Amino acid sequence: MHGPQLRSIARATAIPGALLFLLAVLAHPKRDGVHIHEVGQLYGVTHGLEAVGLLLQVLGLVGVAWLGADRLRPRDLTAIYAALLGTIWYFGLIVVDGTRNPVTAKYAPQLVHTSADLDSGTAIIVLPALLLFPLGYVLLGLLQARHGARLTGLLLGAGAVVYTVGGLAIFGLGPASPAVQVLEIVGAVPYTIGFVMMTRFWTAEVSVGPRAPVRLGR
Repeated sequence: MHGPQLRSIARATAIPGALLFLLAVLAHPKRDGVHIHEVGQLYGVTHGLEAVGLLLQVLGLVGVAWLGADRLRPRDLTAIYAALLGTIWYFGLIVVDGTRNPVTAKYAPQLVHTSADLDSGTAIIVLPALLLFPLGYVLLGLLQARHGARLTGLLLGAGAVVYTVGGLAIFGLGPASPAVQVLEIVGAVPYTIGFVMMTRFWTAEVSVGPRAPVRLGR
């Protein structure tokens, strides 16, 4: 596949994926079991949109990694792969969340989004996702900063961390706490902006030699 085609595909997947992810976070209903049961299909719809957004971001990151393969050092590519892995794992978390919780909310609403509902099968997906997602984007943010895109790196890394903290706050503050939604939105907005900026930088046409440092700009 030629460079211009790959750049177009990366933009056409990554950018809409990031925006769809943000839309799903903004539209997310309350997280307690009673409310999830009351809103019916809306909970599943928002998680479906978020899952599609993350999947599109995965495709975009694959394109970014491919474009950077011949002009970045191995440690730089590792940061992109880490973000890719974190996004894939978080996609799994969203799928599990969106399919499991509506059923639990119907029969045992008091268990939804509590540690009592975390079995070993779910933990294999949920716990690594909550670690790998923010870690991957912190590493990708540091990569951006090393190549001159400090603002992009800050938005990506800090946004992903705050968004994940919002998810973890469910277990400390309870699923009905409005602070959970606030934290997730406060994190998702800069994360989305940073992801769009990152995609535009990496898919811009540049003339560099193999393994040469790339200046991405601000």
